[in-house]
Amino acid sequence: MDRRFLAAIGLMMLVVLAPTLLFKRPVRPLPAAGVPPSVGAPDTTGPAVVRAPGVRTPAPTSLPPQVAPAAVDEDTVLVRSGLYEYALSTRGARVIGARLLRYRSMAPSDTGGQADLVRPGDGLFALTLIAGADTLALADWRLTPSATDVRVVGETPVTFTGSSGNYAVELTYTFSPDDYRIAVRGRVSGLPSTGGLLLLGLGEGLRNTEADSALNANDFALVVKPAGRDPQAIPFRKVDAGETRIEPGPFTWAAVKSMYFVVGVFARDSAARWAAAELRREDPSKMPHYAGLRLSLPVGADGSFGWQAYTGPMEYPRLGALGDEFDDVNPYGWPGFRTIMRPFALAFRGLLVWMHEHLNLPYGVVLILFGLMVRGVLWPLNQKAMRSAMEMQAIQPKLQEIQARYKNDPPKLQQAMFALYKEHGVNPMGGCWPMLVPMPILLALFFVLQSTIEIRGVPFLWFTDLSRADPLYIIPVLSGLSMFALSKLGQRGLPSNPQAQMMMYMMPVMMTVVGFNFASGLNLYWTASNLASLPQQYLLGQERLKRLGAAVVVGTKKT
Repeated sequence: MDRRFLAAIGLMMLVVLAPTLLFKRPVRPLPAAGVPPSVGAPDTTGPAVVRAPGVRTPAPTSLPPQVAPAAVDEDTVLVRSGLYEYALSTRGARVIGARLLRYRSMAPSDTGGQADLVRPGDGLFALTLIAGADTLALADWRLTPSATDVRVVGETPVTFTGSSGNYAVELTYTFSPDDYRIAVRGRVSGLPSTGGLLLLGLGEGLRNTEADSALNANDFALVVKPAGRDPQAIPFRKVDAGETRIEPGPFTWAAVKSMYFVVGVFARDSAARWAAAELRREDPSKMPHYAGLRLSLPVGADGSFGWQAYTGPMEYPRLGALGDEFDDVNPYGWPGFRTIMRPFALAFRGLLVWMHEHLNLPYGVVLILFGLMVRGVLWPLNQKAMRSAMEMQAIQPKLQEIQARYKNDPPKLQQAMFALYKEHGVNPMGGCWPMLVPMPILLALFFVLQSTIEIRGVPFLWFTDLSRADPLYIIPVLSGLSMFALSKLGQRGLPSNPQAQMMMYMMPVMMTVVGFNFASGLNLYWTASNLASLPQQYLLGQERLKRLGAAVVVGTKKT
């Protein structure tokens, strides 16, 4: 039994330590975020049309080099609703600001302002069209908007038009008042009969909006959904400096994400899907956490194209409503482990949000109640498992006798042990379940509290944010003390065991130390769960002492 106990403890240690080792990578802090782009701010990018004689339209699985930029004047079109404030430049109709009115930025440099997803000097949805021997840098064309200050009421379109040489472009954004979706349709006239290839830029990554910029940067990734396959994430940190990675499509959608926010594009409004994705890492000393992102989309001879965009928070119901497994852009787990963990994480997330919204309870109280509920549900299993451990303790003399008798005959030893277990109705592994069952729940909650935007920035008691570590380290200490009390009660009535005694002190200390980096909400749940287990552990300890006393009395009478 000692070996099985140590094996279970080893598994607990692995589960507890793995998140800390995997998610606390030595990433340098992000550069301070600047002031959001202002109206009429100048920028520098390239010529309207760049001639490249002899260059053919590239294959969909490769993207041509980017065009050198040149200076073009620009103005800003503001689009407002109750959810967002988007800023679009008249230079190519790029999105140069995406301010989310219901979410504030945690980045120290933003001083509590509303979260903006676009980095200063960057832009989303920059367009380039390869048409025969021409490279049309649509992102640098001076376009005329249909309006410059738009209040979104119902489905509200904003159209940009412009021309250069033999080419003309019309681009229409349609905004929804109660959603972060943007429908985009465009048409370029003057294309050859062979059509062309549209390149869509997704900028160089989302702006940092979190207090822990390094932890947020670990979640920066390009996520693509290949047709007929599961979504695939390419973290920025896994692409080497100076490397350009091309992911061949076709893709149903592609997205760039941070810890809590995402910009995704769906090729639903076009006859073709995204043909390829490019992720390009620059010198990390200049741009340590960012990567240039582009997608390619074939365009027919009529020059029409379109897509649907989502630019906003990773609120699970909104992501799920978009379909095509877009909710999997927020994976809730590690690759290879996600398939098992994700259903539990989603179920727990749904339950926590439901309790908060329908019972009108603070999330801190919800996590405490969830800890009590988990222990209540597991009470019968723990009861059965702990009594199985008592039965194992009771048959130890007979078990040792069998081991001594058949020590040189392993097959007969195993047969005799199973017969003894069956005779007394004992499961030799039953006593390990109380330790193992709560651990997957703890791990699932780790992902929920780390990636669920509803809990981001939520205070409770002295915690400034349930998704971040306790600034005073009080709750990790309480968690360790509750775990020690639980272990201490669990040793009552058991024979002295130096290994068990060592683990009784070691595990609470280890949980306390690693808990310093855990979300305070996770430690709150674990502490409540441990405290809820104390009465059961006490009652079973009393039952164990009574059985031990009865056994001593019987032994004395026999003597």
